[in-house]
Amino acid sequence: MKLIWTREDDIQGGSYRPLFVHRLRGVVRNGEIVAWSNSIAGQSFMTGTPFEAWLKDGIDPMMSEGAHELLYEIEHFRCDVHNVPSPVTTNSWRSVGHTHTAYAVECFMDELLDRTGSDPLAGRLKLLRNQPRAAAVLKAVAQRANWKGPRLANGRARGVAVVKSFNTFVAQIAEVSVGENGEPKVHKIWCAVDCGVVVNPDVVRAQMEGGIGYAIGHALYAEVPIQAGAATVSNFHDYRSLTMAQMPEVEVIVMRSTEPPTGVGEPGVPPAAPAIANALVRLTGSRPARLPMVRRS
Repeated sequence: MKLIWTREDDIQGGSYRPLFVHRLRGVVRNGEIVAWSNSIAGQSFMTGTPFEAWLKDGIDPMMSEGAHELLYEIEHFRCDVHNVPSPVTTNSWRSVGHTHTAYAVECFMDELLDRTGSDPLAGRLKLLRNQPRAAAVLKAVAQRANWKGPRLANGRARGVAVVKSFNTFVAQIAEVSVGENGEPKVHKIWCAVDCGVVVNPDVVRAQMEGGIGYAIGHALYAEVPIQAGAATVSNFHDYRSLTMAQMPEVEVIVMRSTEPPTGVGEPGVPPAAPAIANALVRLTGSRPARLPMVRRS
């Protein structure tokens, strides 16, 4: 027996990534980030699935992974999470909780560093004193991209993000402009990855490249509005995704490491969206607070 779904069936009858909202607050004192608070509200990934047994005291750890423990050294820290049930059927999406936490954390970090007058890259490195692997991928990607700050003179800007997910460290720098239609255009992404001992470098590069393309398409365009309990899109005529012509150049640096091998299938996704957003704010004066960045008319 063979079952084949149409694209319409797939888009309108599948499970969707849960919707999340972050409320972030921080304190900057004497040019230093001294406090960080993040309140997260959304739908559990695990409830109603075979993974429900993984709930810890009724809390779904996937909802806040990447946010309840920061890479950055900040004196006062708080993160709380609130489960908001919804009738919309949901499930995990590539990189699971990091799909939303990385965006919120790395965009807010950029905003706070801007308040301190710090360079986005140098400011991050200062706060990664106790995270040598995260600092190493950040330095490697900065060197390869010849980082000299976020602003460029040719109508382009650059943004940076660094994320630990699935015990793998990935840093990315995105070079972005704003097209004639007012939409973001991603020209290139540099990526450095430390996934421990590398078994097959070609697989690592392929997973980073694929993850970046996947992330860009969803961060910029992918949207499935739900009205009256049903998806209002059905195929590529009204559900927008990244095209081959829009795929930027990607350069991947695979770090040498003696640590045990870790994941590569999902960690290429989380840093791309915040890196793009952190570049856009230099061009437009505002950082997208909602994804996807290009909304359906």
